Amino acid sequence: MAPLTPLAMVHVVAGILRDAAGRVLITQRPEGKHMAGGWEFPGGKLHAGESAEEALTRELREELGVEIEGLERLMTIDHAYPDRRVIMETFLVRRCLGEPRGCEGQALRWCPILQLATAGILPADVPIVEALLESAR
Repeated sequence: MAPLTPLAMVHVVAGILRDAAGRVLITQRPEGKHMAGGWEFPGGKLHAGESAEEALTRELREELGVEIEGLERLMTIDHAYPDRRVIMETFLVRRCLGEPRGCEGQALRWCPILQLATAGILPADVPIVEALLESAR
């Protein structure tokens, strides 16, 4: 029997942004990307030498055209897809300056917390949904 090949590991960050109505922002994975069409919390990959907070600040500026202030660590998720392992550090964003827009052509939407479970959220992001649902109770 051949030895198992270790999965490629991807280290990413995700931010939970809320609007005045308490909805959270989710973005859709564009065509040509891993898990295209699925919905996730905005963020992206860490660059070499970046802290998770620096990476999230950069990613939200690049992807959504916003500046963020005040991050609170929510959780770290370790999720194995069939072809890769994702380590995702997640943060609650306390303040967002600017109106989020899809700077990279991705769809976005503000989703009520109670509708996240049926929003087509990617498997790695499900623990975030569960934490948000628990805090909404």
